[in-house]
Amino acid sequence: MKNYSYTIRTMAKSDLGAALDWAFHEGWNPGVHDAECFYVTDPKGYLLGLLDGIPISCISAVSYNRSFAFLGLYLVHPDFRGKGYGLKIWKKAMEKLDRITTIGLDGVVAQQENYKKSGFKFFSRNIRFHGKNQRYKFSAKDIVTISSIPFEKVLTYDRLHFPAPRPSFLRCFIKQSDHTALGIIHRDNLIGYGVIRKCTYGYKIGPLFAESPDIAETLFQALSNSIEENASIFLDVPEVNPHAVKIAKDHSMTPMFETARMYKGPEPHLHLQNIFGVTTFELG
Repeated sequence: MKNYSYTIRTMAKSDLGAALDWAFHEGWNPGVHDAECFYVTDPKGYLLGLLDGIPISCISAVSYNRSFAFLGLYLVHPDFRGKGYGLKIWKKAMEKLDRITTIGLDGVVAQQENYKKSGFKFFSRNIRFHGKNQRYKFSAKDIVTISSIPFEKVLTYDRLHFPAPRPSFLRCFIKQSDHTALGIIHRDNLIGYGVIRKCTYGYKIGPLFAESPDIAETLFQALSNSIEENASIFLDVPEVNPHAVKIAKDHSMTPMFETARMYKGPEPHLHLQNIFGVTTFELG
């Protein structure tokens, strides 16, 4: 019987694009330009498993700083599951993040017990909602494009809702093609912002951060109006914020699937009541 050679290496940028294609076929539906923004966040943060030189597994282990990292894109080709290849690349990722204070992930239901074995604890559920885009009439007062706001102001506001500063990711994400990024300014203060981007199928809103449900609702409508009517639209909602769930349901969006936000290490302190849409399940 032939002994297959299984090796694990750091991905090149082109590998990451292929991994995101895998993620689409697994139902994750990433943005069409996500690879560029993901890669600049941590070019050494993506691992590829190869069997006799053929890619069969992948995982992201993205470090934002020494205090926070996020695991995602944990996939094994269906033909090679149950053979230990996934566990090997998982262990490699965990070794890479060994000195990080807190590690987060969004785990599918089937894997949550396995993550607990690695020291991860349940924090909250995230629910992906899907609906058909509508046209809205609303007051556009104080709504501006993110590009018109000083980047440091956006970065400071984003940090209230994410466990670490992410300047490289954010610069790319709010300027990528096929997207709209809007904020709301009140008395020279940023009180909410959101991004809608084209995905392999339809469009996804995320992040959606706002100081109140009304502000989040206004941003949701403004972002929705930037794409074609009746297009498929997705919103990844943290269940811990009931107002976020209500917005999705008010727009006749229905749940598709859920993940568990889990952390290994101290849980981050965030303005959870202001998080109406998760940025991505892959990078947090």
